[in-house]
Amino acid sequence: MARELESGGFALTPDPRRRLPGRGAWLHRDPKCLSEAGRRRAFGRALRVSGSLDSSELDRLVETTELS
Repeated sequence: MARELESGGFALTPDPRRRLPGRGAWLHRDPKCLSEAGRRRAFGRALRVSGSLDSSELDRLVETTELS
């Protein structure tokens, strides 16, 4: 599982070492889990933000993990 943070500008930031301050959300490093979380707007609820979140960094992390 990976911890994700919302970093002020509505972007999801991976936090693999769990050191960054702020509200976080947990996600399996599986593309299916990422797409399901996006479809259900789970990040917005977990991080208590409204509007859309940029998940490009998170997408890259999941894609890289999948290839390893």
